[in-house]
Amino acid sequence: MPGPLLHVGAIATCPHGMGQLTIVSSNTRVLVGGQPVATAADTGMIAGCAFTLPGGKPQPCATVRWLMPAARVTVMGSPALLQPGPHLCLSADQIPAGPPIVAVCQPRVIGQ
Repeated sequence: MPGPLLHVGAIATCPHGMGQLTIVSSNTRVLVGGQPVATAADTGMIAGCAFTLPGGKPQPCATVRWLMPAARVTVMGSPALLQPGPHLCLSADQIPAGPPIVAVCQPRVIGQ
């Protein structure tokens, strides 16, 4: 499914709306909007989520798993990430919480 390429400067939160997504990329060559393009090899970290289970156990979002990167676009040998991609936020115990909510992403470069 085509969509805008996700980049390091994209603004996104966890599904609870509390935690901020930060993409740590090793890509320094391919830029969109002046920011490195995010790839499947990159790490997605979430900070600031304060979600707790109904029993009171803290279960904040900690990382993002990139489930389906672009099929036709690669950056330095790794598939690029697309903005409407099915990505999944996980707690430190690897419990899925849902997809990250991307609020701002560059609109010019579309991948598939």
